[in-house]
Amino acid sequence: MAADADSAKPQFRWNRARHRTAEMLFTAIRSPTQAAAFTASDWDLLLRVARREGLLAKIAIQLDQAGVPDHVPQQALDHMIAARAIATNHARMIRWEVDRIQFALRTIETPILLLKGAAYLLAGLPLAQGRLVSDVDILVPEDSLHEVEAALLSAGWAPLKLNPYDQHYYRRWMHELPPLRHRTRGTTVDVHHRILPQTSRLNPDPGLLWADSTVATDSKLRVLSGEDMLLHCAVHLFHDGDLNHGLRDLVDLHDMFEHFGKNPEFWPRLTRRAQLLGVTRPLFYALKYTEKLLGTKIPTNVPTTVEVAAPLWPVEQLMDQLLSRALTPEHPDHPTTVTALTRWLLYVRSHYLRMPLKLLIPHLLRKSLRKRLQPA
Repeated sequence: MAADADSAKPQFRWNRARHRTAEMLFTAIRSPTQAAAFTASDWDLLLRVARREGLLAKIAIQLDQAGVPDHVPQQALDHMIAARAIATNHARMIRWEVDRIQFALRTIETPILLLKGAAYLLAGLPLAQGRLVSDVDILVPEDSLHEVEAALLSAGWAPLKLNPYDQHYYRRWMHELPPLRHRTRGTTVDVHHRILPQTSRLNPDPGLLWADSTVATDSKLRVLSGEDMLLHCAVHLFHDGDLNHGLRDLVDLHDMFEHFGKNPEFWPRLTRRAQLLGVTRPLFYALKYTEKLLGTKIPTNVPTTVEVAAPLWPVEQLMDQLLSRALTPEHPDHPTTVTALTRWLLYVRSHYLRMPLKLLIPHLLRKSLRKRLQPA
């Protein structure tokens, strides 16, 4: 019995460390004023996990707005000031990169629709403050793909995926071109023509997204409507994503619910839009997990309108176990194999939802074999 008790101690410590880590980070996001009571060791843990989750600059801004820095140890404050400077530089870089993309496509008669982080920034959304953006995602009409790609290649971008199989995979099955990286600046642009592959279980009509899009800075540069922006984020996280930045995406959803939801008319428009685009299931998960983990204020009648999209009870229970663990941060010193396995299972699920088994199985086998054959 003593041996059994001793073997259980590490798991207990890991669970306790994981719980404390999540408590610290969620407190800083939900109720930043409570962070004034954190100890020096609390600040050390918060900084480490927030940086790993890509949320340090955002949390630093929230703490500053709540007047918490007066209670922050100077060393921790220095880290947060540095994180904010890095985020400011990211924003400057993305604005310049969008400008360069516009310049490269200046002779092509096609609109450019910004997606994800670049869209949040150019639309002036509050959630863009402190948000790190590593690349630019754009959506262009499918019949403009060849012209757009040729113009970007001429302007200094080059494909990242040179393997013939990867090129074929992207161009035949995916909703985007192979990623392009600029030769001198090292920045990446992802050129989409849809937000999900045509083989995906969900397949929103890009024409509907274009029809409701709004002007960003000029008639050629556009962003999704507020409803579509939120739904795209939900689709990316709960249907198509690999959850490497899952918590950051969940915080984006929380911020969009809080920002757009100030208008009471937003909520019925959101649910109607989800039904029209056929993405009610990701919205169901977005509502459930922002409220559960981040305390997002959702009107009581909204979840009931999308509950029809909930999976069957056994599947919902399984997904709750997987998503709750995958979206909860771990202690940086105590990562667990359970969480790694959970995120891998959700990664496989995203591929399963993305393409039929007759395509998925050969694709995953090829990727696994190629990884094994790569030199160490």
